Amino acid sequence: MTQNDNNEALMGSTLNKAMLADAIAEEFSIDRVQAKTYVESFFRILVEQLAQGGSIKLAGLGKFCVREKNARPGRNMQTGEQMMIAARRVVLFRPSGTLNARVTENLMNRRAAEAEGAAAAE
Repeated sequence: MTQNDNNEALMGSTLNKAMLADAIAEEFSIDRVQAKTYVESFFRILVEQLAQGGSIKLAGLGKFCVREKNARPGRNMQTGEQMMIAARRVVLFRPSGTLNARVTENLMNRRAAEAEGAAAAE
């Protein structure tokens, strides 16, 4: 399976860690166990960095960062009782301009191809 075949097979689907490891194994001609180890290590490092309050910036992809959310008043949806929602930390992902442009370009190309296919079918 070529890289282009991999991309077409994954298009529109959800990529999970196992699929990512398989794609890396295929791309770099390494065994799946080694690729899985690389993927697991990457995610472990990413999680550790975020757990310490750090951020991760991946050029061409985006930035992962942690944001502190203050405690705030809320309401129990079942009883209507007012309550305080505890302060917490949340992970944010901000896509890069490059990623946004590529996703938009891909979407526009798919829509154009669908329109051409519909016009040809008429």
